[in-house]
Amino acid sequence: MNDIYGRNLDLNLLRVFVVVAEAGSVTAAASRLYLTQPAVSAALRRLASTVGAPLFVRAGRGLALTTRGERLLASARPHLGALVEAALTPATFDPKTSERTVRLGLSDVNEALLLPPLLRILATEAPRMRLVVLPVQFRTVADALTTSAVDLAVTVADELPAGTRRLALLKGGFVCLFDPRHARVGKRLTLERYLEHEHIIVSYNGDLRGVVEDHFDVQRRVRVSVPTFQSIGALLDGSDLLATVPLMVARDILSLRPHLKTTAVPLPLGGTAMELLWRGAVEDDEAIRFIRERVVEVTKRLKLGD
Repeated sequence: MNDIYGRNLDLNLLRVFVVVAEAGSVTAAASRLYLTQPAVSAALRRLASTVGAPLFVRAGRGLALTTRGERLLASARPHLGALVEAALTPATFDPKTSERTVRLGLSDVNEALLLPPLLRILATEAPRMRLVVLPVQFRTVADALTTSAVDLAVTVADELPAGTRRLALLKGGFVCLFDPRHARVGKRLTLERYLEHEHIIVSYNGDLRGVVEDHFDVQRRVRVSVPTFQSIGALLDGSDLLATVPLMVARDILSLRPHLKTTAVPLPLGGTAMELLWRGAVEDDEAIRFIRERVVEVTKRLKLGD
């Protein structure tokens, strides 16, 4: 294939050739192509030189194809027609019949929150579409988008490559989650008591720093650092540990473990917007747009459920 592309053939010459063959004369072809007669004649000479054989001979006041020209016309015309049709015919997308696979990047929080309702929607509206879900977070999402590892992503993000589209979906603060049967936090959790307690933290770097350490000049007493939020509920259950988690995560954990409780974090820890991210290059991809719109629909339902 590289050898084919590397050959010195201007494909525009084939278009000129086909029009001349159909029109039967340089004059008529020049009119159809909005070119001068000398330009059309020069194009034919260049093509004949590249092919290595004459393609037309004089026939009265017009032109007739040589045997080599007949073969070239038979091969070139259907391919040129297909190329024009591909270029000018808009792509059609029907979610009911589409078998597209869309690669969706989700943080661990969003995999649990967004994926179940999203799959229920697809089961009804796009039963043959498939998702490949990959883990992303704020440190990895830029690379995942740049390399096309994912078509779109839902996570928090800082700086992103030029041309990245972003849409804020959810913004919520943080709460302190605990088991009131074992953790004694009092009616109002003070900063002093907060720092006295031992904590579970989520660290994407695999260290002892979490969101609090990243924003404030404090270091909590960390008992365990885990890479995702998925195990937080199980780890808190029956322990005296505290976990500082996004409000949406706490709500999801409490739906399964209603005996756990939340209280305000004694630090001004604002929430970072959860965003829907995609490359500008796929802005007009109807299948990816369909998934984007359904992700927005799901997040709106989550907001209504607050």
